[in-house]
Amino acid sequence: MKVVALIPARYDATRFPGKLMAKLGSKTVILRTYESVIKTGLFAETYVVTDSDVIYKEITSNGGKAIKSQKEHECGSDRIAEAAEQIEADIIVNVQGDEPFTKKAPLEQLLAVFEGKDADQIDLASLMQVLTKVNLIEDPNYVKVVVDNNDYALFFSRSPIPYPRNKEADTKYFEHIGVYAFRKQALLDFYHTPMTVLEDTEKIECLRYLEIGKKIKMVETEYMGIEIDTPEDLENAKAFIEED
Repeated sequence: MKVVALIPARYDATRFPGKLMAKLGSKTVILRTYESVIKTGLFAETYVVTDSDVIYKEITSNGGKAIKSQKEHECGSDRIAEAAEQIEADIIVNVQGDEPFTKKAPLEQLLAVFEGKDADQIDLASLMQVLTKVNLIEDPNYVKVVVDNNDYALFFSRSPIPYPRNKEADTKYFEHIGVYAFRKQALLDFYHTPMTVLEDTEKIECLRYLEIGKKIKMVETEYMGIEIDTPEDLENAKAFIEED
């Protein structure tokens, strides 16, 4: 099973433009992410896929591999799917470009499902971790996911799901971690399907997979990474490096 990592890297992020080129210690966010993915040793090949000449040069000038997008894309899955069409692989792993502290163990958990007892039912897999703080559960920047008894995704939302009408229910809230492992064909099917209504409403790309009938296996992990979504996140990441 050939596994390739693709890191979508858009320069003009909506909430924090240019964040991938922001300095985190002595290196940029995107270079740290790329090096963290390489360091796991899990992938036959690793590429940054970007719309930006600046990011492309940042990776290639530091000895890395990058692919320049030829089209405009609405989301990371579309961006890496364009590149994936030309890459030989069984499984494509999408690691977000703003995850500079990517770790090996969660990625191993993710890939392991493709060798499990229900592997033939899985179109793609992704990560989730428990949310316990009410302010984070209610924060629309934290995408929540609910799953069935076999850990297949039922729905993703920026709203708190499930809604806690019964305050006494033993409910767990899960944050969706935007790291995916796709069967190549599932990724290409997504790419060749127009944006769906739910996806457009919530601005959550994995809803398109559910709307076109793909099965998403969710893997619970204690990921504990720092995703760089805002300038405040960047400051937290800098403090994390100093403490480390």
